[in-house]
Amino acid sequence: MNPKQIEKIIDDHHNGNQAGLISLLEEIQAKYSYLPEEALRIVSQKTGTSLVDLYGVATFYRAFSLRPRGKHLISVCLGTACHVRGGEIIASEFQRQLAIKPGETTLDHEISLETVNCLGACALGPIVVADGHYFSNVTVKKVEEIIHKARAGLDRIDIRSDERIFPIEVSCSRCNHSLMDKSRYIDGYPSIRVTVSFNLKHGWLRLSCLYGSFSVDYEYQVPLDEVVNFFCPYCHAELRSSSFCMDCGAPMVPLLVRAGGMVQICSRRGCKGHMLDLTGVNV
Repeated sequence: MNPKQIEKIIDDHHNGNQAGLISLLEEIQAKYSYLPEEALRIVSQKTGTSLVDLYGVATFYRAFSLRPRGKHLISVCLGTACHVRGGEIIASEFQRQLAIKPGETTLDHEISLETVNCLGACALGPIVVADGHYFSNVTVKKVEEIIHKARAGLDRIDIRSDERIFPIEVSCSRCNHSLMDKSRYIDGYPSIRVTVSFNLKHGWLRLSCLYGSFSVDYEYQVPLDEVVNFFCPYCHAELRSSSFCMDCGAPMVPLLVRAGGMVQICSRRGCKGHMLDLTGVNV
């Protein structure tokens, strides 16, 4: 590890608040695949943040790791809903095929495995997430396929044929007015229209209604890593959840799914954090 590189990352990102701290930790992890102890000590010294607080941030957000991670991360849910549907069996099968335990990385440094308490899609369990991509109703037979797709690169997807990507219709979580815009299509489907504000700019933003797609169109280009305020274009209420992104810590944006349930997306430009909760919906 090069201390000069850590110092440059600190200079580029540190602005005295937690958002800046999270950004610099993200860049350190992107460079080294984890947060080395030496790097955290340098961050502590240069920013005046105690090591206790740094470790608190690093252990709170599951996007961070204090041990080297592989190129790909597979998370198996062992929450109550997934547990009763065989989550433990699925986790055991991943351990068998990868020859590692949760918290470990394969010898080729390709895949890290972890178990989590909830992935926000309880009605579709057992749930497995590989590199941010959700797999629902996972069976033992699907484990090998998920591992193969993770190694091949899950960001190489075809939105027209990939079964993990599907359209949803959403409405405002405050006034329940539909946010679907049939006048502007994205990915071949009506877009989701919201109003956003950032850096004294105020305009429209349209999102793909395909769950798993991150295609957007906007009136004003949003800078990468910018946290955006979302509003309903009808009742003008701010769409802001009480929960925060487990990947980057930014506020989540709640949208009601017309068939029932809720989808939440991260408000930070470029972050792929999202959750779909269909609890109570018959699927």
